[in-house]
Amino acid sequence: MLDPTDRLIIEALQANSRITMKELGAHVHLTGQATATRVKKLEDLGIIEGYTIRVNEDKLGLPVHAMITIFTSSTFHDPYLLFLEEHRPYVRNNYKVSGDGCYVLECRFPSNQELNAFLDGLSKYVNYKLSIVIN
Repeated sequence: MLDPTDRLIIEALQANSRITMKELGAHVHLTGQATATRVKKLEDLGIIEGYTIRVNEDKLGLPVHAMITIFTSSTFHDPYLLFLEEHRPYVRNNYKVSGDGCYVLECRFPSNQELNAFLDGLSKYVNYKLSIVIN
């Protein structure tokens, strides 16, 4: 379905989604117009779903990066999910997983004190295992 040029286009867009079609075309040895046509095709096929930015959350004042494995004792998860909605500024991702735990929660906090307060509230709804991202 994808040829090597399509793969190069995807790789280049993943590295820099703001690249111009002319620059991208030069990278994959096509004209800007031919490259734009290929990108449009990849979008139409749903292979490219959107474009995004990377944010340096340390510079935003959120240096504490936590991965929290969530264990629930009930199949009714609404109280937990509501808690997450109430604490949305901290929550980056909440992955429902199989294996060890029910969810893996990714969060960012301005301090260990804020993390601790979050965990105090979280423990009212679920059990958890905390991991801090080092790098």
